[in-house]
Parts: sequence; structure tokens; C-alpha cells
Amino acid sequence: MLEPILGSKSRERVLVFLHARNEGYAREIARFFDTDLVQVQKQLDRLELGGILAGRTAGRTRLYTFNPRYPFLDELAALLEKALQFYPRDQRDGLVMNRRRPRRRGKPP
Repeated sequence: MLEPILGSKSRERVLVFLHARNEGYAREIARFFDTDLVQVQKQLDRLELGGILAGRTAGRTRLYTFNPRYPFLDELAALLEKALQFYPRDQRDGLVMNRRRPRRRGKPP
């Protein structure tokens, strides 16, 4: 949907994922969208080099978030929020639900 504006489908996926979850890493994004890891890594590197994303290392994993100093962050967030509304419902729900730990045993779904 934003591919003509952003230049690539991978870039759109990376930005939408990070907008929905606030942070993420390359393999997590690639798994969610069932896409090539190398393309996601390239986009993360380009966006970090451009100052849109900020990366930090946690153990052996490189976590990415939006750079709070990016001058167009509010405008970009509004654009991504609007684009997220047009994603299929199952994908949108999967993006918004950010479960990092396993559920307690015996807890109803």
C-alpha cells in the first residue's frame, strides 16, 4: 500500500511492524511477514543509517525502535497508523498483540 511512497514492500513491512510493536528485530519481522531475512536486514540498516530508526544491542540481538529525534516522526507515525487500518484483520491483530512470554498453564485462551 505504501510501497510507491516508501520505495519497497520490505521497507513498508519493517516500518509498520515497528510502529505497531514499538520495537523489534530482523528475524522477528521476517518471520511475521514470512519474507526474506536479508531484505529485512537491508531495510533496517538503511533506515538506521537515514536516522529514522535507532538500534541497540541486547545480547547478540540488534533491537530497533523509531528514533525520537527524527524530525518527521509524528507525520510518519500518522501515515503508518492509517496504513495499518487497511491491513487484513488477522495480520493487524497479530501485529498489535505482542506476546513475548508463554501463557500460564491452564489459562483459558
